Amino acid sequence: MDATLQALGQILLKAVPTFLLVIFLNYYLKSVFFKPLRKILQQRYEASEGARKLAEHSLERAAAKAADYEAALRRAKGEVYENQERAHKRLHEQQESELQAARKEAEGVVARAKADLGKDVEAAKDGLVRESERLAQQIADSILRRNAA
Repeated sequence: MDATLQALGQILLKAVPTFLLVIFLNYYLKSVFFKPLRKILQQRYEASEGARKLAEHSLERAAAKAADYEAALRRAKGEVYENQERAHKRLHEQQESELQAARKEAEGVVARAKADLGKDVEAAKDGLVRESERLAQQIADSILRRNAA
């Protein structure tokens, strides 16, 4: 048993440098490889997370701008429709006033034509009265000449 313990002690004594080498290698790899790798992975995560957050923020801003654009577009369309309605009303009022003026002018023309026609009728009646008197005078003269003959 002594020999076994002594052999086990010899094995452990020979394993100490390997154990120390493994511990050293562990700390060395942590500081030289894993720490920079973890740092790079953290930076990569932060960059991708930052880019994602920046993209979300950009999407929110774009959505807000799109909503503002839509609102501005609705306001502009409303203004255009109001302007068109006002122009239509002005045109309708202008046409109505022109129509009223044309009616008044037509009524004046008709009144003048009626007055002229009335004058012409009176002149024609006077002409007919004079003509009928002249014809009556001729008829009477013609009858009297026949009777005298």
